Formats: sequence, structure tokens, C-alpha cells
Amino acid sequence: MIDQTVFSEIFTNAQRALFEPLVPWLYAMGQGHLLEDAFAACGWFLIGLMQMAILLLVLVPLQRWRPLEILSDRAAIRTDVVYTLIHRLGLFRLILFFTLDPVFKALFGALRAQGMPTWHLDQLWPGITDLPWVSFLIYLVAFDFLAYWIHRGQHRIGLWWQLHALHHSQRQLTVWSDNRNHFLDDLMVDALIVAAALVIGVGPEQFMLLIALTQLSESLQHANVRLHAGPVLERLWVTPRFHRAHHGLESGEHNYGVLLPWWDMLFGTARFDLGYGPTGLMDQVTHGRDYGRGLLAQQFLGLKRLVGKA
Repeated sequence: MIDQTVFSEIFTNAQRALFEPLVPWLYAMGQGHLLEDAFAACGWFLIGLMQMAILLLVLVPLQRWRPLEILSDRAAIRTDVVYTLIHRLGLFRLILFFTLDPVFKALFGALRAQGMPTWHLDQLWPGITDLPWVSFLIYLVAFDFLAYWIHRGQHRIGLWWQLHALHHSQRQLTVWSDNRNHFLDDLMVDALIVAAALVIGVGPEQFMLLIALTQLSESLQHANVRLHAGPVLERLWVTPRFHRAHHGLESGEHNYGVLLPWWDMLFGTARFDLGYGPTGLMDQVTHGRDYGRGLLAQQFLGLKRLVGKA
């Protein structure tokens, strides 16, 4: 097993190898002030490449080994692949860089100038910062608690649901389905997550690892795979079976957990008894409501739903 320090060194060297050819270009374009951001972008791109490798080499073969249903709508799945590439390889993060990042930097810079101290959640327990994995788990639980309530908001707040409904319109879930979202929906979620990261003081490396772990777990949750983790493990981590129930045609207000089912269990929204039912939205079946076939159509119809025109 590769030591954490060794892995970190390998990753940093690869990140530097990607970054160094960009330096002359940035200076040539008068963008030398973006060196730090460009270095971080190379890190996100590397993480995306590793995620794609795991999807292709592990999760896709897992689907083929124990498929839950025969996949017939290949065009819809190809669209989901495009969403995944946009998000995992950094194109969506580039949008965030030009939209959210300047706002948050200005806001928190102003707050720091007014004397707001830099706060770190893991420093509430003396000595925790000397134990990186314990610190990481603290942030994981904190972010997952936030993600649970964000997810409930996506379903309970009417206008937000008009965007989030796109994610639930996929009738055949696969490892590619996680990023099938309206871009405005993703922008809102990422704004809340980034703001929380700045407030509770998670470090850049820990934040990258948290996002990567969350994304990979969510890819597995959407997999077209018949796997039952058993009554104990299914209550420790969100499984494909648990999350599929959330996507069910008859889904009620349940199974919002992103990584941990604990919050559903704590707040009374957990259902472990629903099995592997059909997925999608009931109005697709009963009224033939159109959520779009391709990415552009899906984004456009989401905006129309938002303003009550679809």
C-alpha cells in the first residue's frame, strides 16, 4: 500500500509537471497573478483524470458484472457522460473561477480586513491537527451534514426543485448519472459548499480530497448494479440500493443522504425497505413531460420550468 506521504509527493510532482508549461503562457498574457490559481486548477484536473480512470476501470466493469437492468437508452447515457466530463475534468470549475471565486475572495477578504479571525473546525479539539485522518473525518461529517440539508432544500424549495428535477429525470441510472444536473443547480450547491469551506477553515488539500471522495461515492451510488451491502453496512454509508430508492418513481421525501445515511436516520427520512424499483419522475410516465434529450435542451427546459413556462 502506498504511504500517504509518498502518494502526496507523487501527486504534487505530477501537478507541477502540468503547471510548469503554463507559466510562460500566463506571463505572456499578462496573467502572472493567476499562478496560484493555475497550480490549483492543475490539481483539480489531475483528480478528475484519476476519477475517470476509476470510473472506467472499476465502476463500469462492476456494472457489467452485476447489472440491475438492461440499458436501452444509450443516447441519454452518452449525454450523462458529457456532463461527467464537464464536471470532473474542470470545465465547470473554470466557470466557478470566473463567477463565484472573485465574489468570495472579495467578501472574505473584506471580513478579514475587519478583524474576522480565520477559524478551523478541527482546532476545537486540541491535538487533532496532528492527526490528519481524524481531522479529515471531522470535516467529512460536517460537510455531509450540510449536504444533507442542501439536498432536502433542492426537493422542498419549489423553484430549486424545478432545476433539480433534471437530475431525477434519468430513467436508467448509471455511474455517469451523478453529474446530470442543471448548471444553475450546481452553481447554487457549489456556492454553499465553498462558503462553508471558507467559514470552517478546511485546508485546500483536504477540500480536494473531500470533493473527490464525495464524487466517486456518488458515482457508485448511481451505478446500474445489483449490490446489497447488508443491514449493517447500509446504515454506515449510502449504497446504490439506498440511493436508488431516492430516485424511485414512487419516491417520497426520503433518502437524502449524500455519503452518510445517518442524517436520514436521525431526522426520520430514511427508508431501507424499498429495494430496486423503477426510477424517474412520475409526470414523465403519467403526462409525458419532456425534460430534454440532449444537454442544451435539458438546460433550456430547466430555465423554462424555473419561470413557469414548461
